[in-house]
Amino acid sequence: MWIALVCVYGILKGVRDVIKKKAMEKNSAMEVLFFYTFISFLFVTPEVKNAISIDFHNIGFIMIKSAIIFIAWICSFKAIKKLPIGFYGIMDMSRVIFATALGVLVLGETLTEHKIVGMALVLIGLLFVNMGKNSGGEKAKAVYIFLVLVSCLCNAVSELLDKMLMQSMNSGQLQFWYMFFLVVLYLGYMLVTKTKIQWRTLYKNYWVIILSVLFVIGDKALFIACSKPDSTVVAMTLIKQCSVMVTILGGRLVFKEKRTLYKMLCAAVIIAGILFAII
Repeated sequence: MWIALVCVYGILKGVRDVIKKKAMEKNSAMEVLFFYTFISFLFVTPEVKNAISIDFHNIGFIMIKSAIIFIAWICSFKAIKKLPIGFYGIMDMSRVIFATALGVLVLGETLTEHKIVGMALVLIGLLFVNMGKNSGGEKAKAVYIFLVLVSCLCNAVSELLDKMLMQSMNSGQLQFWYMFFLVVLYLGYMLVTKTKIQWRTLYKNYWVIILSVLFVIGDKALFIACSKPDSTVVAMTLIKQCSVMVTILGGRLVFKEKRTLYKMLCAAVIIAGILFAII
């Protein structure tokens, strides 16, 4: 069951990445980030009674997770705004390296031969995509690639915390507090930086609402999967990479990006690696 839940998360993540880029055609990264987070929090407010029953020694760890994601999302949103979405989706798979290292070193997860070969196939697929001529005729500035890598590292740490936190709380509690702290952080950031809000444009940007719905559903599925004793950080990270298929197709269909067939072939190698790692 947890594998299916992580697959749901991965597919929705790919859709969300495409929608993030569409949303930022009308508004800035910080505008979309704050209101997408705020609306998502409104969706989880019915969990308030459940949330206040949490063992409060976990609040500190949730705050750390929220701070890490605060940084990760700022980096990823700025990268998504500037990079071709198909290229971003492939670069985002770099989190496999970080998550695998953390899962083995911190949680003591076993790095089986199947997982090693599976991860190797994922990285080979990633390498082949980057070897393609300008990644499909698309040039990426080093600063935005760096932002993607920072985001991947932060997300890998967050995934590790998810696995640890879900052993002592339920998905509703984690979602509520995690979203609450994110709203506070982004609101504080916007106030300190005096970020201007284009209310008229934002009001009409329905992509933000769609993004929020998909985020709440995806995270719910992921947190439930994390609570399962047989799920591991390494395996879940590998399965999540099915999102790359969605971002490549989204790049072609929505943003008219090129060399889709080449990217799909590389993605097929990646998917083969994922399947090999979890069989």
